Amino acid sequence: MKLPPWQYLFEPFNTPGFPDLFDPMWVTALVLLIVQVVLYNVRIRQLHRYEPLVTMQEWLLWTGIVTFGLLVVGAIFKWYFIFLLITLVAGLAAYVWIRFVRFPPIIRAYNQQLRRARFFSQSRYKHPESTVRSRRSGGRRRR
Repeated sequence: MKLPPWQYLFEPFNTPGFPDLFDPMWVTALVLLIVQVVLYNVRIRQLHRYEPLVTMQEWLLWTGIVTFGLLVVGAIFKWYFIFLLITLVAGLAAYVWIRFVRFPPIIRAYNQQLRRARFFSQSRYKHPESTVRSRRSGGRRRR
């Protein structure tokens, strides 16, 4: 370190300025971008019937594309380190907000709706004769 720590925020993010941080950061961002897309495709196929979970996966996908994509672009075009740091902090904060603040109430309400629907469908067939047709009283009989 030749400069005070706050001056590194306004240095271009490249190999000479950040020899220990440059390669691991852009490689990790690229790998996480690929993992995010693969994970989205796998989870969407598993959860296609559950709308809130699919929506949450879409939110996480776009947050990952924006965050990790901007980190890769910033490394390629040698943005100032402060921009990459702000992008990383904001992206990770968005991940936490989406997963632990935005969607849990929606998922809880959806689970309650599923439980209610399951209960009413079970109570419909609770009586043993509910599936047996009743005889028609009055009217013509078949010959």
